[in-house]
Amino acid sequence: MNLFWKKLFGQLHSTARFEQDEKDALADMQRYYAVEKSVELAEYRELFHIVKSAKFKENKKILQNRRYRDTEESRDWRKLEKLQKNSAIRQYYNTAESEPLKLFLTFKESHEYELLGNPKEVKMSERLKNFKNYERSKEYKNYVRFHNSYIIKELKDLQAKVAAPEFKRANDFWANPHRWETTPEYAQEQRFYSLAKSPDIVFFNNETPERFKKYHERTLTFSQEFDCTTLPLVWKAGFHYVAQQLIGNHSFANEKQANNNGKNIAVEDGILKIHTHHEHIKATAWDVKKGFIEKEFDYTSDVINTAESFRQECGIFQAKIRCSGNIHHAFWLGADRKLPHVNIFHFDGNKITVGNASRESFDRTVIKGITRLLPFVYTLVWNKNELVWYINNIEVYRTSANIPKEKLYLAFNSFISSNQTGSTGLLEVDWVKVYKI
Repeated sequence: MNLFWKKLFGQLHSTARFEQDEKDALADMQRYYAVEKSVELAEYRELFHIVKSAKFKENKKILQNRRYRDTEESRDWRKLEKLQKNSAIRQYYNTAESEPLKLFLTFKESHEYELLGNPKEVKMSERLKNFKNYERSKEYKNYVRFHNSYIIKELKDLQAKVAAPEFKRANDFWANPHRWETTPEYAQEQRFYSLAKSPDIVFFNNETPERFKKYHERTLTFSQEFDCTTLPLVWKAGFHYVAQQLIGNHSFANEKQANNNGKNIAVEDGILKIHTHHEHIKATAWDVKKGFIEKEFDYTSDVINTAESFRQECGIFQAKIRCSGNIHHAFWLGADRKLPHVNIFHFDGNKITVGNASRESFDRTVIKGITRLLPFVYTLVWNKNELVWYINNIEVYRTSANIPKEKLYLAFNSFISSNQTGSTGLLEVDWVKVYKI
């Protein structure tokens, strides 16, 4: 696959951007699910259903638009003021408290009151004459009109009503043109809008959870950042074989380097380095016809694996890799026997390839358009039905043939094949991660 045009037009993200995108996506996923479980989001959702309901909106409209004049409280106040300003009623109350009325009412309760019906008696008594005149007066007639009347009862009821604390609160509420701002509903609405502006809730509402699906469905099972000074113990130098009698740390007779039992491995500044040096050495090599032999080599390099510490069937396998030198460098998955063998990354001194070797066939593709001198993240997604390779964010190869059916271990190595001139080189690994899906 040629990545030149994808790189030129920005489809292939730079490694720095790819790693930052992955980091940001993981951080966003953690934030998303943290917000999803938060009390604030639960409150926001509850308030959303309240504030956006037809009942809430209608109530708000009424409270904001209803005129004070149209309220029962306003009508009661106006009626009370009208009654209190009525001159006849005011005269009634003045008369009710007057001394002449008190004297007349006392007189009316006496047996003498009957004398007012006798004109002769009235004519002969100045006192009776005065009471008779008072009984005929407009003042007294007005008193009689209102005393124990429905109007006075209504007035007293209104006075008692408006004096009640509940009426005062209701009247003050409806008389306030900004009454909506005094309600619990307004406080709910303001809290809703405040939460709606919360950075976390804005982020949550604008996020698409599908974006996190691939991260949410995977679990980190192996991680190596190489933030140490020596090779971590999970890695062992040499090859791994199921037969104990076979020598793990050896080379091959048809190669030009001797694997150096981990001596060419270094961990510096958070990077695993496999050095290929130009040096003369005598070491054990495997010859297809002769078996293990002693052979002199002009180069040294190394191979490491996790066969005794970590293996996994299916999942996501990835590493950030770069290399130099016109020799072979590889990141692969291996088994107890020679096959199956999956190359997640392989540079043969000329080109980068990825592929899958089994007893039946060898699937692979050549990657063009990128340089192995720059770091890229090489990823294999392995499930029961297929193998899919990625370089940074771009899928580069896919096959459903000969899928491994067993747990495989991780391995890195550098070597020089017999048809190569021979060169020094360096394989650098920034990190390795494996996930279960």
